[in-house]
Amino acid sequence: MQIEKTNLDGCFLLKPRVFEDERGSFFETFNQQVFEQTTGLNVNFVQDNQSISKYGALRGIHLQTGDHSQAKLVRVIQGEVLDVAVDLRKDSPSFGKSYQVKLNHKNNYQLFIPKGFGHGFVTLSKQAIFAYKCDAYYHKASEAGIIYNDPTLNINWQIPAEELLLSPKDQVLPTLKKANWL
Repeated sequence: MQIEKTNLDGCFLLKPRVFEDERGSFFETFNQQVFEQTTGLNVNFVQDNQSISKYGALRGIHLQTGDHSQAKLVRVIQGEVLDVAVDLRKDSPSFGKSYQVKLNHKNNYQLFIPKGFGHGFVTLSKQAIFAYKCDAYYHKASEAGIIYNDPTLNINWQIPAEELLLSPKDQVLPTLKKANWL
């Protein structure tokens, strides 16, 4: 597995080595030892989640705050998404910056998103199955987020705004400047 640094401190792109033959393919989705040796991070994943989304579904930009903050390792099982990580750690040199990458079932890339980051994705294919590991359990009272179209972040979601599908909750998230939990 190849692990690359991104432009955001503590955020890594994982590229697995895929073995293919006439039967199909095989790859290791995560190896704790390789991850720790390459990144210097010790992460203990405790919860796995999966979503199925149709074209244009935008989920985000979400995070858990405080003691319930989560690091995530995200990937696509089927389809394609544009995945976005945003550094929301006030003391970080990359605060307010974002990183985006296309994750799909062909490249099998994964993105490690550290605690204190916002995360979102939009489905680019007809449908996508999205899976992720978390190092802390979900805690409803610790939910937070930033509006997907925040002018400060200026994220290009690569889909026309009129084609985006958003939950009512995601439509009313605050901007970065108005987030009272920061």
